[in-house]
Amino acid sequence: MFSKSKINEPASKPDAAKPAEPAAAAKPAVPPTGGEFKSSAAPVAPKAKPPASVLSADLHITGNLKTTGDIQIEGKVEGDIRAHLLTVGEGATVKGEVIADDVVVNGRIVGRVRGLKVRLTSTARVEGDIIHKTIAIESGAHFEGSVQRQDDPLSVEKKQPPAAAAKPQAAS
Repeated sequence: MFSKSKINEPASKPDAAKPAEPAAAAKPAVPPTGGEFKSSAAPVAPKAKPPASVLSADLHITGNLKTTGDIQIEGKVEGDIRAHLLTVGEGATVKGEVIADDVVVNGRIVGRVRGLKVRLTSTARVEGDIIHKTIAIESGAHFEGSVQRQDDPLSVEKKQPPAAAAKPQAAS
């Protein structure tokens, strides 16, 4: 029922004269005679997602930020931000356009917000338009602007005003 294991024994030190075999030096996998290919190598573990970049409360940035990762802002940013997940902290202020897959606003944004999922918490203050696929606004959030739902709110396309597009050109 119980067996003596080597858990409590001290680990043996690797022999310094004998180098460890690298994984690449392992024998190549050979398909068996049945026609199936089976690898003798262990499956590759997926890369861990890097942590969010945090801009601290004492940081003031003037300029645009662009990343495919996550950003958490606690300070002040004057410029446009593009990210996968953007979290604006309670004491943070962003002045510029925000474009992200997920936007969580606890602080203040002055400018347009474009996101697949936009969430304004009870401490949020947004002054600008929100273009979204889904939105959640908690009770107590302060919002001044318009809200527009789009299937693809992340596409930034410049549209001409309808009056300019409909104007006929005079032939000379």
